[in-house]
Amino acid sequence: MSSFQCPSCSKGGFKNDVAVAHHMSQPRSGCSTWLQDLACFRPESDDSRMDSDDEPNISMDMDDGPNIPDIESGGFGDWDEMSRGSTGGSESQGMPTHNSEVIDSYPDCAQTYGKGYTFLDLFNSDNNSKHRAMNPYYPFSSRKDWEVGSWLLRSGLSMGKIDSFLSLEMIKTLPLSFLSAKELRSRAEMLPSSPRWMSQIIPTKFSTKLPIVLYWRDPLDCISSLLNHPAFHDQLDFTPRRVYTTAQRLCRVFSEWATGDDAWNMQSALPKGATLLGTILSSDKTNVSTMMGDRVAHPLLVSLANIRMSTRLKSSSNAFVLTALLPVPKFIHKKKRMRGVLEDRLIHECLDIVLRPLKIPSDTVATVSHHSQAILSTPPEAMMLAAVGGKTSPVTMAMYKQFGDSFRHEPRTRATTLSQLATARSKVDPDDIEAFFREAQKFRLNGVNTPFWLDWPLSNPSHFLTPEFLHLIHREFYDHDVKWLICAVGDTEIDFRFSVLQVITGFRHFHGGISKLKQVTGRAQRDIQRSIVAVSADTSPVIDDIQLTRISTALEEFHANKDAIIDGGFRRGQRGGVIENWYIPKLELMQSIVPSIRNTGVSLQWTADTTKHAHITEIKDPARSSNNNNYDPQICRHLDRTDKCRRFDLAMSLLNNMADSKRQGSDDVGDVNDNVDLDADNDHDDGDVDFDADVDHDIPHLLAMNKYPGHSRPTTNYFEIAKVLQHREAGTVPVPLRSFVIERTAFHLAYDPSIRNISVDDAAIKFGLPDL
Repeated sequence: MSSFQCPSCSKGGFKNDVAVAHHMSQPRSGCSTWLQDLACFRPESDDSRMDSDDEPNISMDMDDGPNIPDIESGGFGDWDEMSRGSTGGSESQGMPTHNSEVIDSYPDCAQTYGKGYTFLDLFNSDNNSKHRAMNPYYPFSSRKDWEVGSWLLRSGLSMGKIDSFLSLEMIKTLPLSFLSAKELRSRAEMLPSSPRWMSQIIPTKFSTKLPIVLYWRDPLDCISSLLNHPAFHDQLDFTPRRVYTTAQRLCRVFSEWATGDDAWNMQSALPKGATLLGTILSSDKTNVSTMMGDRVAHPLLVSLANIRMSTRLKSSSNAFVLTALLPVPKFIHKKKRMRGVLEDRLIHECLDIVLRPLKIPSDTVATVSHHSQAILSTPPEAMMLAAVGGKTSPVTMAMYKQFGDSFRHEPRTRATTLSQLATARSKVDPDDIEAFFREAQKFRLNGVNTPFWLDWPLSNPSHFLTPEFLHLIHREFYDHDVKWLICAVGDTEIDFRFSVLQVITGFRHFHGGISKLKQVTGRAQRDIQRSIVAVSADTSPVIDDIQLTRISTALEEFHANKDAIIDGGFRRGQRGGVIENWYIPKLELMQSIVPSIRNTGVSLQWTADTTKHAHITEIKDPARSSNNNNYDPQICRHLDRTDKCRRFDLAMSLLNNMADSKRQGSDDVGDVNDNVDLDADNDHDDGDVDFDADVDHDIPHLLAMNKYPGHSRPTTNYFEIAKVLQHREAGTVPVPLRSFVIERTAFHLAYDPSIRNISVDDAAIKFGLPDL
């Protein structure tokens, strides 16, 4: 009886190919990376041999042969282009539109008036650009010197640990341009700068334990860095539009921010040819210290609603930029409620300082208008930003006793709040915080005298405080809906039903049930939502008018039958007592979902998942690399160094590939390689590489060849693996192949399938395929 052998470690004695695949798929086995290594380290001569062979050595019984993309000619750029459709017109980019859809674009908007500054233009305008004409990696001596320095700067190691690493005898033999952590950081400060950090002491009439310091960056600089970033060059949308399902324009379709009514209405209020930029702000406190220390940071993140939703919501795209660290003071006042009022006033004052540049249209040749389109925050934070008190809706005039009403109350408009504040100011001096707070409470306001959006044109709290998916939908579902279902079905029964569900790859399996879960994340809540309806009874990026009607009908149906939940005793408090009211803020906010979708596009794009992750990269990780004392300035310095390294890395990658493309000729830009060594003794002049509008079409190829800075997670290319396996000699790989390509889809099968053998008739019955 012949035995089978592992092609990676040559271990024999396996009884069949399944056993070999089982052995190679073990996570701790060195053979688990054999397929990736085979694709990465194969000789370049194999390309021509594989391309010239008409038939692969290992064939599969398929009607259609595999369609392998040309990996070497720029990855999957062409496929992405085909899946997105034509990018020639701004009204058709980034939307999953169908042929039958009709698009009405706003006329004469977002006109261009000449060339601006690109990413590399700003990079080459640095004071040290003259030194980089001879040494592109200045202030570092070479590419290898920069790679070591960049890794140390972004490793999170403290200065002491970096000094310890540099003091090793082997490291001392390397030709490094720095000998200590202090010298390394001083060289990093010489890199081309990103948006500069500023600090400002905020005076206050009331005593605090420590001086109040605001650290911030000009939000215009932050937005400009997003606009001229090469990764977003084809992901920006400046044209408001209305999309309909048919030519009769009876059913409206909502997806991106530009498809909502707010973008269209704001554009109509601007001069002809002006460009509208929708600003997204995220404000929420986050803990800095771990387990102890009581250290809290209040980051303010900024992004652009003009960036495609699919790109902006990816954490790896870094589309949210930290623009300010708002102070978290400790006021000295005998009344706790007054300390809260002073903190709220301070936040609005700081927001007014930071966001003041966005309130004024840019004085450039082309008029650019910035408007606050969305502020992502928790419900308590939203009430503070809207200047309303507790137990009050931030977007409507409803108070807590009206939260359970089956209709949407009158929206809380900008004019209403400002008139109420004017009335309170006419009766009481705002500096008398206790008297002014009592007067403001009559209008259910929180005592803030001058909201930050007071002088921001076209800003309305009922519009820019959009429904936030993480807290409004997922959190409401777990805090209320799940609890009602557990009471109705029984905790033991519902736990049993969840435990016997089929395990699905990619989704969490609750083998112990859900009634006793602790520290549930948003992802776990979404996994529960996928099964909760089916278990208890035995989201799309595009929404049209028909689906909006269904959402409204479902909410009306809930309100019509909600009394059954109280009658059954399923609405209970933490101590098990029955609650006989509907004072649920999130329930009232659900009345604003449909109007918000019509105004600003689908609510999915306003989720705080991305900004919550940004709190880790922008706040928590920099704080951990500090000395745990005086966090804010150290976080700013860390982010400044990291941003400089990231931008320098990207610029060097672009220059490498552009120099290589110029040597090979402009006719075959798609075939460039990124193996240019800028350390070689050649006359490299930055003036020879002009990153202007004439080479904009090269950007997708250049970015496809770059290893994007900050992306440490490896990407497995199953198309390349399948291509290599098909041309291996028979007997050198386990068969049948478990990685193969059919047309434009790559398949990678698990080594241990749940169904090992099944006939066609049984498969037709099992999966409900009568015509199989």
